[in-house]
Amino acid sequence: MGLLLRETETAPCTVEISHRFEELSAHVKFENGAVIYPGDSVQVHGEEIMAPYGEVVREERMATITRASKLERWWTRQTGDLEFMELCEFSFSEEILS
Repeated sequence: MGLLLRETETAPCTVEISHRFEELSAHVKFENGAVIYPGDSVQVHGEEIMAPYGEVVREERMATITRASKLERWWTRQTGDLEFMELCEFSFSEEILS
């Protein structure tokens, strides 16, 4: 990994989509043990996966991981806390503040 250069790698993965009352989620697990770091991006290949209501769908796919350069990774770590704080400004509770 260079200071300004990005690297890419391909990895097999399992995609799990849950569309249930208890849970609405999507997860990707890399079968080769690949780890995603700050600034990296992942593109899962294949058709869109649609899970019918009440079901969990699992599919085997291939993914391309684009590794951030050292500079991008540093910048993501420096600015990531600021972006997280934007999320902290909102509340999803039903309580009314007086």
